[in-house]
Amino acid sequence: MLSMNTARRTAALINVLCDEEQGVALLVSVTDVLLEHGEARPLELGESDLAELRDAALLLREVFAAPGPDEAAAVLNGLLARTRGRFRLTSHSGTADWHPHLDGDDDAPWGEWFLASSCLALAVLLWDRRAAPGGVCAAASCRNVYLAHGSGPERRYCSRRCATRERVAAHRRGRTSKPHTRRE
Repeated sequence: MLSMNTARRTAALINVLCDEEQGVALLVSVTDVLLEHGEARPLELGESDLAELRDAALLLREVFAAPGPDEAAAVLNGLLARTRGRFRLTSHSGTADWHPHLDGDDDAPWGEWFLASSCLALAVLLWDRRAAPGGVCAAASCRNVYLAHGSGPERRYCSRRCATRERVAAHRRGRTSKPHTRRE
């Protein structure tokens, strides 16, 4: 499903772009995510592109931080109102499969493309599932966003690693807060 692939790319880019990385390290991380999610080489990203992508990521992060579907929809509606393009199908002059775009044109700046394509994918997920598309990791030491997947218990962490780390920390806090009594 195209919207799920785009949503996965959105979450991955938000996590990379909202991290503390700068300069070449950020460029490498962003390029890796884009290539992993189907962008074709060569990627020509400069510092201004990274700044635009980071600005878009901070705006999109608010969709994941929304407490529920109504709030996520309100954020998405505000972001969709900022898009410059009209809904259209493109194959990038026959170099890709037909897919939807909301940005100004096929040569739109990276930040515009990222914001528009991400809003479209997240809106489709919210519409399809009738739930917020994801959330922000509940682990105190993590700021990553994640996509909510299917049915089951509500997800609170971006990964099993964060969930396990939090459970272990809660267990340790519980052990140290109980007075240790000696039995004789």
